Amino acid sequence: MFARQRLLQTLVRPLSPTARVQNGLRFASSAPSGGFRSRPLVRRTLTAARWGSYLIASSAVGLVVITGAIFVHDAFTYTEAHVDRVPVSPLALHPEKGGPKNLPIAMSLVDDVEDEEYQKVAHKPRLVIVGGGWGAVSVLQSLHAGDYHVTVISPDTYTTFTPLLPSAAVGTVQPRSLVEPLRKIVARLHGHFIDAKAIDLEMHDKLLEIEANGQHMYLPYDKLVIACGSVSSTHGVPGLENCFQLKTIADARSIRRRVIDNFEAASLPTCDPEERKRLLSFVVCGGGPTGVEAAAEIYDLCQEDLMNYYPKLLRQQVSIHVIQSREHILNTYSEAIWKYAEAKFSRDGVNVITNARVKEVHPDKVIFTQKNPDGSLNTLEVPANFVLWSTGIAMNPFTQRVSNLLPNQVHKKAIEVDAQLRVKGAPAGEVYAIGDCATIETSILRYLMELVDQCDKNRDGKIDFEEWEDMATKIKQKMPMTEKHLDKIRELFELYDSDRDDSLTLNELTILLQEIGNKITALPATAQVASQQGKYLGTKLSKLARTQERRAGSSTTTPSILRDEDIAKPFKYAHLGSLAYIGNAAVFDLGKYSFMGGLVAMYAWRSVYWSEQVSMRTRALLMIDWVIRGVWGRDLSRL
Repeated sequence: MFARQRLLQTLVRPLSPTARVQNGLRFASSAPSGGFRSRPLVRRTLTAARWGSYLIASSAVGLVVITGAIFVHDAFTYTEAHVDRVPVSPLALHPEKGGPKNLPIAMSLVDDVEDEEYQKVAHKPRLVIVGGGWGAVSVLQSLHAGDYHVTVISPDTYTTFTPLLPSAAVGTVQPRSLVEPLRKIVARLHGHFIDAKAIDLEMHDKLLEIEANGQHMYLPYDKLVIACGSVSSTHGVPGLENCFQLKTIADARSIRRRVIDNFEAASLPTCDPEERKRLLSFVVCGGGPTGVEAAAEIYDLCQEDLMNYYPKLLRQQVSIHVIQSREHILNTYSEAIWKYAEAKFSRDGVNVITNARVKEVHPDKVIFTQKNPDGSLNTLEVPANFVLWSTGIAMNPFTQRVSNLLPNQVHKKAIEVDAQLRVKGAPAGEVYAIGDCATIETSILRYLMELVDQCDKNRDGKIDFEEWEDMATKIKQKMPMTEKHLDKIRELFELYDSDRDDSLTLNELTILLQEIGNKITALPATAQVASQQGKYLGTKLSKLARTQERRAGSSTTTPSILRDEDIAKPFKYAHLGSLAYIGNAAVFDLGKYSFMGGLVAMYAWRSVYWSEQVSMRTRALLMIDWVIRGVWGRDLSRL
């Protein structure tokens, strides 16, 4: 009896956790209500509390670390710097006068000898860079520190990331996020910056005339790089003083003020309906990337912010017009892209007017002519209180002056340079030009006699096929832009051998080279071209300086002046693709391939521009601007 009771107690007594595991028993479903079911809840509560405490503790530690780092930074930043007895060259404070105009010559700058690093480069060859845009900055970033005494001349103290100016014009990003001080960029080279603009050039004396703070002076140079950009072409249209441009930070700020002013004036209850229609009419003259992106940014502003913070009547009456002289907008892109962009604008209600030319711009309207299918013209007008002019480029006053100084400069929009980016007609290896202010020569005909002299081996005045092969190779080496036009040299030889004597006479060769030159397309005036030219030129100039210095220091080599051809091959542009923003969507033209779409393409477009920023500082500011715009919208205040 007693033994049976003990056995029953053993069977009904709850097992310990260890016994349960060992016996493979599961009590989750058959356990009595109360203790067993409450334990998992308690455990989860304790686990959540434990991880919560870890998170709070780690956040507190992180905050302490960040605060400590800021304290350490401030401790080493805000210190008393002693600047007593700074050495300054007497010539920097009292420059001698000279040159054709008897102006002060800045042979020495104020900070030339202020420390050892500057003293090391004070006697190096003088490299003067005119401009502070894409080309100039790329040169500065490609140079090796210590190779040159570098001086940058620019009327702006900063470089601007111009592709995002349309975004800055409507408040998508802040203007401050697109600029980097030039002094910070040139500091790596222990160089100098002068807030001035170039006026004239004395090539014989190697003197650059500049105007700073109302005073004129000369700046001597050994090598000069002209990278001062361009201005907008007027095409002889009257009334352009009533237009905005979009080439600088000041332009973006002016546009932003006008846009906000128009919205505020149109929201007044006393505003006449016709006047409201005019205030809310935005006209963009030019269907290139800048004009299209500006129209897209204005559309985004109206669609995303105007709807939320202004009377909705305004959004209903907003009209955006793009006037394009060609048959399509983005006409330099592939067919698939301009079709996609035009379809996107059509869905968004952006009025694209093609085959049209602006005739006059008035304070209250734009008058333009549009070509009919039969070739006749209609004269039309659109009311507007905002007109953006974005059609082509022209020379600025300094590049025009340089072009006038040289007799063989005949290009109307830019300084002509050879494939080594040397200014045609200037002393060899002294003056270079890059970016929008320059265009690479496309005429082969001017080298005809030189090529014949090099390739006509038997001196019979004719070029047979073997000699033509040699000539084609030399042309490709001299002008890389001709490569795709000289890939079928046998067919070209037979095509232009009109008398079928298996040789090319001078007349036949003249026609051949002239027609090839006519087929060559000049490089576009884009940031991509300027950046590649700047990198090429900066690398080449450093190689020139170092090779020349090694030759001068060698006892076995007779010092001689190096030619650019001895150091580097001619400049060869590699097109990496074109991209454009079209309103919460983007398009990419990669040559044979095209990519276009909505959100994914837009983020790809942002990623490209983010990676191309000059510094990590501007990358951080740009990322913050995009986050602020996404969470809180654009800044609609008028500043």
